[in-house]
Amino acid sequence: MPEHSPLIDRYIACWNEADAARRQALIAETFTERAAYCDPMLQGEGHAGIDALIAAAQRHFPGLRFSRRGEPDAHHDRLRFSWDLGLAGAAPVAGGTDMAVVAPDGRLAAVTGFIDFAPKG
Repeated sequence: MPEHSPLIDRYIACWNEADAARRQALIAETFTERAAYCDPMLQGEGHAGIDALIAAAQRHFPGLRFSRRGEPDAHHDRLRFSWDLGLAGAAPVAGGTDMAVVAPDGRLAAVTGFIDFAPKG
């Protein structure tokens, strides 16, 4: 659903933003104050918790960038979208699908991430 593309693009931008102040501003624009995030490796709540987990992911995957794969799918307040992780211009090294709940104000209230593929080991 193209109307959710700007929200997902901001979400991806949060994961790629290395400057802490800009990342925190993007998080506030993208997530509700009490938003929750969890995937098989990370979880956090609220803007500070989400910022901390994104910073940890950036330290764990230096130089890699997230990108949106395809268009999001949505119904009611639910959203599904896919992403890739890799070096710019190269094949992705990991990818996943996230499920989200969109709050009435248009920000993300909850995100659950699933890993579709990743390196072994």
